[in-house]
Amino acid sequence: MNETLTLWLVWFGIAVDLVIRIVAVVVIPRNRKPSAGTAWLLAVFFIPYGGILLFLLIGNPKLPRKRRKIQDGVNTAIERAVQNLPKQDLEFEGPAWLRSLVQLNEGLGAMPILGGNEARLMSDYNDTLVAMADEIDAATMYVYLESYIVSYDHATAPIFDALERAVDRGLVVHVLLDHWASLRRVGYKKTIRKLDSIGVRWELMLPLQPLKGKFQRPDLRNHRKLLIVDGFVGFLGSQNVIDRSYNTRANERRGLKWKELVARVEGPVVGEMEAIFLTDWYSETGENLITDIDVTDPTPDRGDLDCQIVPSGPGFAGENNLRLFLGLLYGAQKRIVITSPYFVPDESLMYAVTTAVMRGVPVDLFVSEIGDQALVYHAQRSYYEQLLRAGVRIYLYPAPYILHSKFFTIDDDVAVIGSSNMDQRSFGLNLEVSMLVRGASFVADMRNIEDEYRAVSKELTLDEWLEQPLRSTVLDNLARLTSALQ
Repeated sequence: MNETLTLWLVWFGIAVDLVIRIVAVVVIPRNRKPSAGTAWLLAVFFIPYGGILLFLLIGNPKLPRKRRKIQDGVNTAIERAVQNLPKQDLEFEGPAWLRSLVQLNEGLGAMPILGGNEARLMSDYNDTLVAMADEIDAATMYVYLESYIVSYDHATAPIFDALERAVDRGLVVHVLLDHWASLRRVGYKKTIRKLDSIGVRWELMLPLQPLKGKFQRPDLRNHRKLLIVDGFVGFLGSQNVIDRSYNTRANERRGLKWKELVARVEGPVVGEMEAIFLTDWYSETGENLITDIDVTDPTPDRGDLDCQIVPSGPGFAGENNLRLFLGLLYGAQKRIVITSPYFVPDESLMYAVTTAVMRGVPVDLFVSEIGDQALVYHAQRSYYEQLLRAGVRIYLYPAPYILHSKFFTIDDDVAVIGSSNMDQRSFGLNLEVSMLVRGASFVADMRNIEDEYRAVSKELTLDEWLEQPLRSTVLDNLARLTSALQ
């Protein structure tokens, strides 16, 4: 009897295993990149039960249907609101391809390009926090703060104090913070208590609260960083609202410090930044504040920069940021400089970068010498040999700094700055925001930042890279395989 039961259990296990594999071949590749589909199928075929459980947990790269419907409605509202907005004249002595790229961005994210903007780059971490606090203190109507991480500590205390003073003045103060990213930080409960005590209205973005009916793929995150004051001044870039060590013992032991770049922006494009915040607020609360903004009467001109906000994330049908980056890389004629803390390209981005070099366009890539996330760090390293052989110049920003800035420049008058990394997570899983800028003065300022990075960085050579030990190569390649699990 026991032998018969054992035999039946064996055959049952074989049948279940076969069914899992057959269903996986039918379901997993559907509407998915071939590289991602292949990686998931390998996971399921090598570890059927564990692989299928992992796929059920994080295999859906989209937001819940309700959230996607909200995003569709928001896009429609923005499109209606900007119909009467005068289109920016792009008749200038510059790249002819920019007009079509601007049209692409507007089709993807509903935001037009707007002229008359001014932007100042801020690269000192603590000075940026102080500048944000000062701007909040100057507010007379409202303050909107959105950040992937919000943490109350000694470095960010000036911002929390400024928010409290704004509430005391009777201003509208709204704060958005990503749930999982902030929850993992030391002092999360203290941060929440502080937000409650100062009286701001705050909400968690993409909360993981299944008992409250709020749940989606756990690693879908809102990675945006924005501050909007009175609709006239905005901050956008890579920096979170937290101490530059991120307050972890491991980071403090290693002496790690984050290096960031933020743009302080004035002009009509601040209205587009505000629209991003309000759509995220609406997505989390159901409270529609968009009707309170008249984007047909934009902020007065402040400068000579043409700017366009490009939102991206799983709420959109396409990978808006990846399409923007590809368009810029293929349009470049003179020079490309990329700065990204996590450079883990898909095939299309890798081809665009290496093709640029083959077309005679020099490409520089700035990355960190060390990493704060082991899996991503090793996946990134797996691309170095191919990049170096293609002719890309790689600069390693020195320890103990984590180069977290996210920007790149194209030729002499086009640049992008924002929250998006150049990795598959930022393209498909994170909600991101980027700002396309057309203006020689802004690019010149970015070139100065790049020169500062280059002066302290070490250029990686192919000969040096080929001396890497075998164990490092194996680890890098294994990490590379996991990067495609989307």
